[in-house]
Amino acid sequence: YIAAIKAGTSDAGSRAASSHTGAMASSDLAVDALFRKAGIIRCYSRMELASVASVLLNPLPKGRNLAIVTHAGGPAVMMTDELARGSIDVPVIKGEAADRLLEKLLPGSSVSNPIDLLATCTAELLGYALDACENDFDSIDAVAVIFGSPGLFPLDDIYDLLDAKMKTMKKPVYPVLPSMITAGREVREFIAKGRINFPDEVVFASALSKVINRPDFKPSVIRKVNDKDKIRELLDKSANGYLSPELTSELLDAAGIERVGEAVVSEVNDALDVFRSFNSPVAMKVVGPVHKSDVGGVVLGVDSDERVREEFDRLMSIKDTEAVLMQQMAEGTELFIGAKREEGFGHLVMAGLGGIFVEVLKDISSALTPVSEMEADNMIKSLRGYKLLEGVRGMKGIDIEGYRATILKVSALLEAAPEIFEMDLNPLLGSGKGILAVDARIRIEKDNA
Repeated sequence: YIAAIKAGTSDAGSRAASSHTGAMASSDLAVDALFRKAGIIRCYSRMELASVASVLLNPLPKGRNLAIVTHAGGPAVMMTDELARGSIDVPVIKGEAADRLLEKLLPGSSVSNPIDLLATCTAELLGYALDACENDFDSIDAVAVIFGSPGLFPLDDIYDLLDAKMKTMKKPVYPVLPSMITAGREVREFIAKGRINFPDEVVFASALSKVINRPDFKPSVIRKVNDKDKIRELLDKSANGYLSPELTSELLDAAGIERVGEAVVSEVNDALDVFRSFNSPVAMKVVGPVHKSDVGGVVLGVDSDERVREEFDRLMSIKDTEAVLMQQMAEGTELFIGAKREEGFGHLVMAGLGGIFVEVLKDISSALTPVSEMEADNMIKSLRGYKLLEGVRGMKGIDIEGYRATILKVSALLEAAPEIFEMDLNPLLGSGKGILAVDARIRIEKDNA
């Protein structure tokens, strides 16, 4: 296992960006993606790095269920809270085995988990609790023992018992001995036996969570793009900068990325012909300005010849507009897939909820190319809005398999076309029937590809 610190969370990597994707990408986001791809546990301080390393030097649990054995309720609750944030469970312990343990303990003790042995706990009682966790509680995968001292009596026998149990128990035992002053001598002697102490219960719980949730390293399988020859032909004849809508559409087709029906027009009569051929309401968007919505360059639901004429004239009057993009209207949940080339890393692919929400909510996930199927799955499932994509409260879900496939197609396109500097598919429309690209922008930079 590898744990590492990467200092600096600079936004310098996004200064040259002009798209939504580029504005959100950063060198630090790329570092995160690189660490995940390589299976490296990222830490943000020396204390966190030392704590994670200390967990890794101990046996690791086979599951996510932890028992907390303590003689002080407050630290146990704080540890439980932090473990919950890391999706580690402190399950309720009950049944005949729990009742048998409770009969051996002092009145007022609790075994429901955390197992509270009270401040007057002895080494013998601690041994009963650890034996029960090892032999009787099958749902428990590991044990954390919180045991400090107010300085009223020595803890040698308790720490000796803890050391002995750690040698014989098959389930991992993590010592949290917080009394570095009042029990300083006993803690030092415990450490001298070759043990590692975690003096803070929350720091330990956070480190354990990082280790249990560590990324798995699996080599990425490069997905082949649909028509590499066509992609190379299109890009070889293109100059640096944003591709025209026509070239963008051809590139998406060559990559196998499905999109809505569309056409670019520069005359009102052509706009009318396209509208009539679609036989459905259309969206009309300016061609030229990068951020169409910001300049009022997007209108939806145009459903008559009169409105086509009116909106065409209005859109063509917007500064820097070269033509108008006509698109068939489609329904679905707005999604987003984008990419940006990060120097020294390759392409960073991002995904999340689309439309304006991609910048407002910033609910995005990322991975470095080539993106594997597992990574694409993790990108989707790690989104805070994942439940929306599954469908909730009468709202229909999307074709999640299709969304995953589209992420993989974008990754394959980037592998075939390294000169792509920025790419936005925003929005994509997701429904139960599939994923359609509605708006796409691709910027190429050949010099440093």
